[in-house]
Amino acid sequence: MNCGNQIYCTFARRDMLNIIESLRRGDRRSVARAISLIDNDPEGARDIIRATLPYAGSSHIIGITGPAGAGKSSLINVLAMKMAQDGQHPAVLAVDPTSHITGGAILGDRVRMSESTDSGVYIRSIASRGATGAVSASLRNGIRILEYAGYDTIIIESVGAGQTEVDISSIVDVTAVVFNPHTGDSIQTIKAGITEIGDICVINKADLPGSSALYDAVRDFIGDSDRNPEVLLTSVKDNIGMDNLAQTLMSVLKEREAMKSRRRATSLQGEIKDIILNKVRKRIDIVMEGKDVQMVIDAVMQGKMDPYDAASHIGHDIMEDVKKL
Repeated sequence: MNCGNQIYCTFARRDMLNIIESLRRGDRRSVARAISLIDNDPEGARDIIRATLPYAGSSHIIGITGPAGAGKSSLINVLAMKMAQDGQHPAVLAVDPTSHITGGAILGDRVRMSESTDSGVYIRSIASRGATGAVSASLRNGIRILEYAGYDTIIIESVGAGQTEVDISSIVDVTAVVFNPHTGDSIQTIKAGITEIGDICVINKADLPGSSALYDAVRDFIGDSDRNPEVLLTSVKDNIGMDNLAQTLMSVLKEREAMKSRRRATSLQGEIKDIILNKVRKRIDIVMEGKDVQMVIDAVMQGKMDPYDAASHIGHDIMEDVKKL
């Protein structure tokens, strides 16, 4: 922890140590504070990261994604309650769209998961942000905090089937992609979910017309893909397939237990790469704001230098700056 005021730094560090101690006891308020600290200032909260690292990898991490309106939150609400009833200690991290005004998460998922919250499930929303690996960094650190606090099953919820979901699938142990027949999911979105990230495909809201046709279409497509995900029909409303979903998730997690250490090593490699890239990007932004860059741009506009020469010239300054990292 770096700070200029020694007295403030002493109090801040003492507060951090108190949070870490309370975390290990599973104090929910300390969990919330720790995730906020890590999410807003990972550099300043590295004591928390160091404390939680020895416990990393001790929990089952489940990713649940799919288009908006697929019914993921309701599905997770029931799934988390079932896990709690079976003696597990589950938590949910929901990756929400970022508010363009505040930069924070919209927090809609916590409203839709009130039942599981009442049963003791810890739920936290994390805002998606623009930096390289920002979602991944927030999740990795959030997962570590929850593992340290004693949560043995952690469910990650996110929206869509794009790059964010690909990033998240590299962090979790198993990924379920949720669709339903009335969300207007394009076949391209469904194919992306199956071919890129899906270990389990869930056709949700099976009580609605068209669910059986979508189930058959997904099953047909799987025959042409490299992946071979399980395809399940579920309905929270009619309690269809929920036990089967929970059992299938646990079965896949058990099958992958032997690969957990290798997956964690790959995830750590990606995390370190993201940290380096973000440091370099910050240096680039600083250099690009300098007066020398404007002189180079003027030279290109006057035909005295081409863009590639300009990039080499500016890049040299950036690389000299990067050496100081």
